Amino acid sequence: MKLKKLPIGISTLKEILEEHYIYVDKTAIAQELIETGKYYFLSRPRRFGKSLFLDTLRTIFDGDKEVFKGLSIYENGYEFSKYPIIRISFNSGDFSSKKSFHKRVYEIFKLNQLQLGIGCDEKITSSGCFEELIYQSFQKYNKKVVILIDEYDKPILDNIENTKVARIMREELKNFYSVIKGADEYLKFVFITGVSKFSKVSLFSGLNNIDDITLTPKYATICGYTQNDVETVFAEHLKGEDFAKIKKWYNGYKFLGEGVYNPFDILLFISNEFAYRNYWFSTATPTFLLKIIEKNNYFLPNLENIVKDERMLNSFDVDYIELETLMWQTGYLTITHTETIFDSIEYHLAIPNQEVRQSLMGSIAEFMTKNPNSVSPTNSIKKALFNQDFTTFEINFKSLFASIPYNLFTKNKMYEYEGYYVSVFYAYMKALGFELVGEDVTNKGRIDLTIKMPNSIIIIEFKVDGSDALAQIKEKQYHQKYVDTALPIFIVGIEFDTSERNISNVAFERLQ
Repeated sequence: MKLKKLPIGISTLKEILEEHYIYVDKTAIAQELIETGKYYFLSRPRRFGKSLFLDTLRTIFDGDKEVFKGLSIYENGYEFSKYPIIRISFNSGDFSSKKSFHKRVYEIFKLNQLQLGIGCDEKITSSGCFEELIYQSFQKYNKKVVILIDEYDKPILDNIENTKVARIMREELKNFYSVIKGADEYLKFVFITGVSKFSKVSLFSGLNNIDDITLTPKYATICGYTQNDVETVFAEHLKGEDFAKIKKWYNGYKFLGEGVYNPFDILLFISNEFAYRNYWFSTATPTFLLKIIEKNNYFLPNLENIVKDERMLNSFDVDYIELETLMWQTGYLTITHTETIFDSIEYHLAIPNQEVRQSLMGSIAEFMTKNPNSVSPTNSIKKALFNQDFTTFEINFKSLFASIPYNLFTKNKMYEYEGYYVSVFYAYMKALGFELVGEDVTNKGRIDLTIKMPNSIIIIEFKVDGSDALAQIKEKQYHQKYVDTALPIFIVGIEFDTSERNISNVAFERLQ
């Protein structure tokens, strides 16, 4: 039996179905949205299938019933009808100035005019042209209008490091989207997607009735592949592969419902003959994120235990960018679970999977040390820890810190902060795939770092300039937490010398 083709880079539903590519059916979700509401907003990380879902909605509203034969929406008796559709995508274009923004908007509207067979006066504003498109479409077809907006936030995100331009884009988009509120009587359905969740005050102040389904549990799988999808729809493509390992590497994105895979990872994993690589991560280096981590001297082990409230999840804006918010919205963190404390909900965040963990931490280690080879001697480090060879372990890490450019310290004086050394060490070890517990809580205090090896538990305490790290572990008896594991327990004290800008001593003992 010939296997169906993989829809890599294809976001047009009709092409996928007619050319016999694999399609994971999302039409039941689309049908429910259409039949139960009118205004929707969805945020998902890049390359998560947002554009394909938007095109699925477009194809449904285009009224071509036979395209959907065999899919859920067809079998569920949906009443197909053709509507005028305005499609807006900011996926491409120059948004470096107000002038270039409006030029791109007019290009988008020109295409819509051709498809709808209507005209718009080029002398009016882009918002005015938007209003004309809606009204003329309604008049010509005697039907309410569907509006589908993809990458709604890209003009802002493209300028996120230039606050002045980002503010201009925010105000232009705010005026632009306000047209939707004023056109309510002419609209059938509106669906807006993007990466970030800007607050309604920032961009949608007029659209108070928009339904944000980003964290609606029943729509958690609106984009992405579920575990069942991977094991059934891709069963023939993945025959003989280790589903547990695939899940560990690429699943784990949660939006208060069932976890999902980024489709891009699964498609590239199969296409590249099942090689475990950082397919999604490699499409865009999170440079801005790395700069925030460096600027704020962020203590990386804190990524192990992030708890935020709902305000944090909606707080992203040009003038206030919180690191954890940015990481969640861009897919480097995900919601593992929630807790209700009195009447408020707390969201627990973590890195979603092995791909993101290793790739992100490798990028952070390289950025913080300004050393592109900072995670290269992987085998020697792994072998040293597996063999409890702490002498080789010390040699490798001294080499790492010695390779950090001198001017990095003189400019930023990061060597004065114990947290810098710990964060570099933590990022390096995470990038190598070790199972770490940062700020590991015990009944006597917090262990700086615990490494869980297959054959041992390694408890690490860090100190700067002459402090006895090993003594603190013994005094606090941190090892008691792991006595019941029956594994050998090693305690390791790592001391840094700020004058040498390097590790000055690694002391260790076996306690069990």
